[in-house]
Amino acid sequence: MNKHLAPPRQRPFSLPDQIPGALPANVTAALLGSVGDVAFVLDADGIVIDVAIAETELMSAGLAEWIGKPWADSVVGDSKGKVLEMLVAALAGEPGRWRQVNHIGPEGDLPVRYMMISLGRGGQLIAIGRDMRAAATMQQRLLQTQQSLERDYVRLRQAETRYRLLFDMAAEPVLIVDAITRRIREANPAAHRLFGSKEGALSDQLVSGLVDPKDREAFVAHLGAAEAADDIAPVTLRLKNQAIEAIFSARLFRQARTALLLVRIAAVDAPVEGHQHDAKLVDVIERMPDAFVLVDRDLGVMTGNAAFVELTEMASIDRLRGLKLGDWLGRPGIDLDLIISQLREHGAVRNVSAVFRGAAGNQEEVEVSAVSAPMGEGECYGFAIRNVGRRLRETPATNQQLPRSVEQLTELVGRMSLKDIVRESTDLIERLCIEAALAYTSDNRASAAEILGVSRQSLYSKLHRHGLGNLVSDPN
Repeated sequence: MNKHLAPPRQRPFSLPDQIPGALPANVTAALLGSVGDVAFVLDADGIVIDVAIAETELMSAGLAEWIGKPWADSVVGDSKGKVLEMLVAALAGEPGRWRQVNHIGPEGDLPVRYMMISLGRGGQLIAIGRDMRAAATMQQRLLQTQQSLERDYVRLRQAETRYRLLFDMAAEPVLIVDAITRRIREANPAAHRLFGSKEGALSDQLVSGLVDPKDREAFVAHLGAAEAADDIAPVTLRLKNQAIEAIFSARLFRQARTALLLVRIAAVDAPVEGHQHDAKLVDVIERMPDAFVLVDRDLGVMTGNAAFVELTEMASIDRLRGLKLGDWLGRPGIDLDLIISQLREHGAVRNVSAVFRGAAGNQEEVEVSAVSAPMGEGECYGFAIRNVGRRLRETPATNQQLPRSVEQLTELVGRMSLKDIVRESTDLIERLCIEAALAYTSDNRASAAEILGVSRQSLYSKLHRHGLGNLVSDPN
């Protein structure tokens, strides 16, 4: 059987009555005063009789001013309970244990760790304390260091995520090669597609094996030259088992003291992969049920899909070009200005509620998502606009029946002023509280008024305003 060792306990002197023996009062006082940074002598009622301060930095903390006053009054509110517990335990003869309290100091809280011991004469007690400010400062520095490390870790993770996204989304085939072993560390999806390999199949392969055997010597020489200099002209090589040539360019970089080569590949006379899908992408956007429009920096319409033309109630996109998007989207000076300010600050906005006015006067509730993109020396904005009018609940009128949920109240944002929304929510909460009080008191309005803290006259007025109950049927 495994033996479980008991946790270590405190060990007092074996012969406390004989060793160290009876000490003179001045020796005892000096000993107790030097054990800790501060020592309080208290009577049975917790009144401070005397104070000994061994730590020079505590001299200015005002601890000596508590002589003749309750010791519990020298600590902050949340430490008073600990002080009282220590007093009770010491008077009962229980073994003392260290407890940390915070004194009221001239420059803020003063953390001190105390152990209280009974002196055995007249109920006197001594509280021996150790200054914990250095430990508290160390803990604070440790916490700040930990938070700094966490922030650095988050930044590194974000940088790694951005690198991985760029690496994977690049249309150009890219290889990361170990400069010493000449083996492939990483290859992006475009490289796997170029060589007809499954994802991950290129990892740990010799990079020279990707080219025709006749061109391997030239490829190895190019990699060696890239290690020695930065400005190396690309080299054209034939791919292995393929009838096409590709342009290889390599550049040396270091990561974690390891030399790596960044190898970029471009197939000769091969169209850029992204361009192959441009026509399909344009066709998909044109057929989208959601409206899409591209505008310049001044919000002039450049192009849009069929759904956008239909939403504007115009005949064709040609008649929309050059017109301002603000002629249809959003309330004047509010919605669109807010969206553009967010775009210029953050680069994208998502699911913003707005209204869209057609040329024929129809108005629809819409959700807008938008993104900014560079265009020459300026920028342009792409807007995706979704008609959500059919799925929205009817907006409750201010003087009609109140909404029944918070969700309905939040849907009023953008269609009512804040003042009206606050009034709606106040009425809703008031009505719900009255209904709950009536249900709790079995429709006894006198009791309901009492638990709500209002007069009967005020309750009847509110019942009438909210149309609750029959006012003439109340027996009270």
